[in-house]
Amino acid sequence: MRQALTISFQNTYARLPGEFYARLSPEKMPTPRLLKLNEDLAKKLQLDVDALQSEAGIEFLSGRVEAEGSEPLAMAYAGHQFGHFVPQLGDGRALLLGEVLDGQGRRYDIQLKGSGRTPFSRRGDGRATLGSVLREYIVSEGMSALGVPSTRALAALLSGEGIMREQVFPGAIFVRVAQSHIRVGTFQFFAARGKKDLVKTLADYVIERHYPAVKEAENPYLALLDVVSQRQANLVAHWMALGFIHGVMNTDNTTLSGETIDYGPCAFMDTYHPDTVYSSIDHHGRYAYGNQPNIALWNMSRLAETLLFLVDANEDKAVKKIEQVLVKFPEYFSQSWRLRMGRKIGIQNTGEEDEKLIGDLLGLMAASKADFTNTFRRLCVLSIKESSLTGRANLFHGQEKSEDWFERWDKRLECDEMEPDERVAAMQKVNPSIIPRNHLVENAIQEALRENSFEAFEYIIDALKTPFVERPPRDKLVLPPEPQEVVEQTFCGT
Repeated sequence: MRQALTISFQNTYARLPGEFYARLSPEKMPTPRLLKLNEDLAKKLQLDVDALQSEAGIEFLSGRVEAEGSEPLAMAYAGHQFGHFVPQLGDGRALLLGEVLDGQGRRYDIQLKGSGRTPFSRRGDGRATLGSVLREYIVSEGMSALGVPSTRALAALLSGEGIMREQVFPGAIFVRVAQSHIRVGTFQFFAARGKKDLVKTLADYVIERHYPAVKEAENPYLALLDVVSQRQANLVAHWMALGFIHGVMNTDNTTLSGETIDYGPCAFMDTYHPDTVYSSIDHHGRYAYGNQPNIALWNMSRLAETLLFLVDANEDKAVKKIEQVLVKFPEYFSQSWRLRMGRKIGIQNTGEEDEKLIGDLLGLMAASKADFTNTFRRLCVLSIKESSLTGRANLFHGQEKSEDWFERWDKRLECDEMEPDERVAAMQKVNPSIIPRNHLVENAIQEALRENSFEAFEYIIDALKTPFVERPPRDKLVLPPEPQEVVEQTFCGT
């Protein structure tokens, strides 16, 4: 008998009451094949790379065989989806296998996506298609390399079966790593059922796992809301400084750990405009690029509703205390946004007075239909006025106000004591030369589907490990899409 793979699992979530999850094993896929193992992440998690690539490892990663110490479970949660509350969602095609500790003692979940039906599947088949798995692998690893808090990709596998959507697609499994998979919707699940004891249990668990310092606060649950709000504000500011649009900011896609999760109809903007929407299911632009801060605050308000009774036994007093926390969210976001956008244009100590300079730059970009990523990358070298007059003249086509903006920018840069070459280097550390562009991701997916080739997938994954390194200006990863390559819509992975 083949010996089972041994992993040092630490299953704290499985120790919570049974209402938090459904225990079950993954469905056994016919002939799983490993497409990609993230060896760097595996090593970080102190996992045996060779063992994971072995037959036993593939059986574990595909869910065919449970590793010793694993306690698979599907997590229960609810959520507001496009503003409408759904009292029961849960892991309909995912299973938490367990938790592991990295070399610094930090805890991470290992989860399978596409592992089969669960009690939360509703009418779904519990499967994942190859395209959705490749997209999540590319974008989540790209986001991590860009420095954005994000779930990670440990592995991608073919399941060996066909999956029916609008047509038959190859089935696949995604192995996801996260600091945890606890969502605002997890709190909503119990609050909607009046299970105050379980809301408290969950809040205490989140504090212990993610924010132990708030235990010392005068009101730990209010402090929890505050720190989670600050994390979400910083996260969304980071997204927007990179031109990223999540596409489906439902409360069940909002983590308490402050990580980006669920890369379905997400996208990075090519041409800048604040109203940009890619998601095929966002018909009214609820989750448009420019709406993301307001939606994040809305989601934090939904979390706050579940914590009212913990903040104060008197509901009126609890509401007032919570309002004092939530009112800080816009400033949390603005501070993070100003800092990130200021550094993108070479300003190290950004103040409120710089908001107009930043806003006018974005206005020029929108009017000239400028590429978001390439504009900021070009500004790095254009920050040296003496050697960049021609480049500046060509940056914003037909925009008479651009000359005035560059003059104001020059004067502002003079206020920062930084040598020109030092400034360029600092700007290049925050303005990537490449991102997971929509057309490149789609090309990698289509090449895999039509030609059974993963060359483009491997190429983009490897390149995205170093997104801030200077690349040739005609590099295909740098160039924006040609008109025929533009991706107008992105789609939910289910």
